Amino acid sequence: MALNEGIQAPDFTLPTDGGGSLTLSGLRGRKVVLYAYPQDDTQSCTNEALSFDALLADFTAAGTSVIGISPDSVKRHDKFKQKYNLKLTLVSDEEKTAIEAYGLWVEKQMYGRHYMGVERSTFLIDETGTIARVWAKVRVKGHAEAVLAAAREL
Repeated sequence: MALNEGIQAPDFTLPTDGGGSLTLSGLRGRKVVLYAYPQDDTQSCTNEALSFDALLADFTAAGTSVIGISPDSVKRHDKFKQKYNLKLTLVSDEEKTAIEAYGLWVEKQMYGRHYMGVERSTFLIDETGTIARVWAKVRVKGHAEAVLAAAREL
């Protein structure tokens, strides 16, 4: 079950694209958009990344960092970012520790087959590390714009 608004966002330290690392609590004092997606370089995931990336300057102007998280490896993130010239930060959670802490490792079903996967969700975290907004089971079209509007209001 995904986390609710009004609680402290679970902290994590994970490797990022480009060989760095990111600790969520290290971003305190800024708003953070943490968007979870299933897999690099699939149609919906690519469209979502491109949408957030296109608005990155607007998020920055609103004092908001944008971070994508998936179970893909750093190497796969690097290829994905290079292929689409993405500037946003992607964190790799191959062990799914943060993804599970946020309640996003769930049973899914497609064509009658059941499997475990990431539920596409977005969290808007305020400057104190509290979850201010949650979007669960995200539909990609128009989503980045809605998140930006919420970040500007926060």
